[in-house]
Amino acid sequence: MSTTLTSVASTERAIPPTGAGRSLRMPALVLGIGGVVLGTLAAADHGGVAYWVSAVVILAWALGTGVVARRLPDRPLALVMGLFTVVLGAALYTSASVRSGDDQFELARSVLTALIPAVALHLALAVPDGTLRSRGARLTVGLGYLAALGLGVVVGPEPAGLPMLPYLLAALVAGAIGLAGYLSRCRKASAADRARLQWIGWGVVLAASFGGLVVLLDALLDWPDRPGMVTIAASVVVPAAFAASTVPRLLTVIDRVLVRTVVVVGLLALVEAVYLFVVVGLGRVPEEEERSVLVLSMLAAGLCAVLMFPARHRLEEVANQRVYGERHRPDDAIKTFAGRMSRAVPMDELLLQLAESLKKSLTLTASEVWTGAAGSLERTVSVPDRGSAHLSLEGEELGVAARAHVQGNAWLQIWMPGLLAGRGDKQVRAAVVAHLGELLGLIVVERRSDDPPFTEEDDRVLAELARQVGLALHNVRLDSALQASLEQLEERNQELAASRLRIVTAADESRRQIERNLHDGAQQHLVALAVKVGLVKQLIDADRATADEMLDQLRGDVQDTLEELRELAHGIYPPLLRDRGLEAALKASANRSTLPVELVVAEGVRRHPAETEAAIYFCVLEAMQNAGKHAGDDATLTVTITEADGELRFEVADDGPGFDAAAAAMGHGFVNMRDRLGAIGGTLEVDSAPGEGSRIRGHVPVGAAEDDEPEAVEAVAEPDPVDAPAS
Repeated sequence: MSTTLTSVASTERAIPPTGAGRSLRMPALVLGIGGVVLGTLAAADHGGVAYWVSAVVILAWALGTGVVARRLPDRPLALVMGLFTVVLGAALYTSASVRSGDDQFELARSVLTALIPAVALHLALAVPDGTLRSRGARLTVGLGYLAALGLGVVVGPEPAGLPMLPYLLAALVAGAIGLAGYLSRCRKASAADRARLQWIGWGVVLAASFGGLVVLLDALLDWPDRPGMVTIAASVVVPAAFAASTVPRLLTVIDRVLVRTVVVVGLLALVEAVYLFVVVGLGRVPEEEERSVLVLSMLAAGLCAVLMFPARHRLEEVANQRVYGERHRPDDAIKTFAGRMSRAVPMDELLLQLAESLKKSLTLTASEVWTGAAGSLERTVSVPDRGSAHLSLEGEELGVAARAHVQGNAWLQIWMPGLLAGRGDKQVRAAVVAHLGELLGLIVVERRSDDPPFTEEDDRVLAELARQVGLALHNVRLDSALQASLEQLEERNQELAASRLRIVTAADESRRQIERNLHDGAQQHLVALAVKVGLVKQLIDADRATADEMLDQLRGDVQDTLEELRELAHGIYPPLLRDRGLEAALKASANRSTLPVELVVAEGVRRHPAETEAAIYFCVLEAMQNAGKHAGDDATLTVTITEADGELRFEVADDGPGFDAAAAAMGHGFVNMRDRLGAIGGTLEVDSAPGEGSRIRGHVPVGAAEDDEPEAVEAVAEPDPVDAPAS
């Protein structure tokens, strides 16, 4: 979880605001300051210690509001916190005024006291950013405010003091609903929001636990004298938790904070349970002198529980210094590296921290980490800094190194002599960093010749660190490959979207062109034919000779119209392609070409779905037309169709003057060809240069050969006279 939180926390600063650019900082600060002013006036007016403690709590909420408003100025969390602060201040001020004999504030005191659990419910349902994201939450908060106003009015003025039971029940109901909403949001929240919710929950639970502890101490020992005031003072941790939840860096440590808090609170609870058992076992309430001793002993035990972690850490350091001298335990390097890996520290920083930790833990003169691939290694980090260096391994050296573990000077002199260059007579150990038999790097450490030799424990630590570094480097490679794949997929998706749009646009344009051709060509001819037929009908009896002459003209006009319709249909989808396949259709097109065309269709080329053959046909036709326009009158064309390795391929080559392929690749014709092929999973290659002719290649994936090929449909029209062998 720490890894996830770290990555999310690093991007928390980039989260767009939810307030549509409208800053809520100033209203929140005004409410917070208003609450502090009212609380201070109440404390100054009444003068009691409880009022000053309450004023300090209100100040803490105001400070928390200020921190949240600064970090999340466009989110309503600070505004809700400011509202809670001003309600607390106003409730405290009206209470002090009533106690001072000012009866006009009695109703306001009742209403404001009832509003405290309502605003707390609002906070609970709005965390972590202050928004009420569901209709149910908004309805619940609205009803909570209405219920609070109703409760305040119903209780009404009570000069003698407010009855606690109605407000206590309201607080319990608000707490239960708020807890349910909080847990529901935790289950649905993102990693960053979940960490922020954990901070807020930590503050509330810690304050509640301390309050429960105080209540229990008061019940057992009648201590402290003012448990309510102590409980109120402990609630300052709640606004502090709200402020901490907005600091991205603190999101990464909430796991450790929760663990330590659970341990400390658990130990304190255990201490109280033990003392409760003792008190119950005694069967009586402790006397005054016994009570003081019991309180002091409980405080001492609680203090020991709180200081357990830092004391344990410090004592371990002292013990390590006594046992290992000035260095730390060797295993500390492993634990440190593993902990930093779990927090998703950048690789360069992680390796540098590893080198520093190794140097300290193993009492080294130098520590280095080399990384690379395919036998080419670079010194990535070194402590002290020695700059970059290169080491190349190949052949047998690479194979031996990839299988090695931790080796010393003698082995290095044989297989990696370059690694020992410039190190003199120092003790050197190299741990091979590998993963699945692939050499990924080295961990190299040095000691002076007169220092203690490396031990088996040192080698074990180096081997374990090398294994962890190998896994980390492998994961980095996987992440990089995954990121590259995602970028390629995104680019491909964008290309497909653009291609789809171009195809749709081209289809619309083709339909408009067909409509124009039919309207301006065949349709006009048919209208003229209809007029001539009418004239012939009129002349058939009156002027037979003229009618016969017009009938001869009509026969020619009908033939012309048929030829025009045939040409139009051929441009839409050639019947020859449908009936006899790709080879026959290309032969016909080659015969109509303005340049000599050599058509080569390799053996094994099968019939394929109509969309595949059409894509190949029209791409070849486009390439032939481009060659006819730009290759020159003396150029020759070669069209090759092959099928192999599950692909149907074509190539249109000419010996013309060629062109700049990079500049022409985005031309309209090539874009259309790419779109046609891309729609069925194919690709297009353009290979040309000035003076070197040109080659247009296409590849389309096709399925395995099938037993039943598409049957050719006999054409009902007369055979096309251009269906002759290609030259």
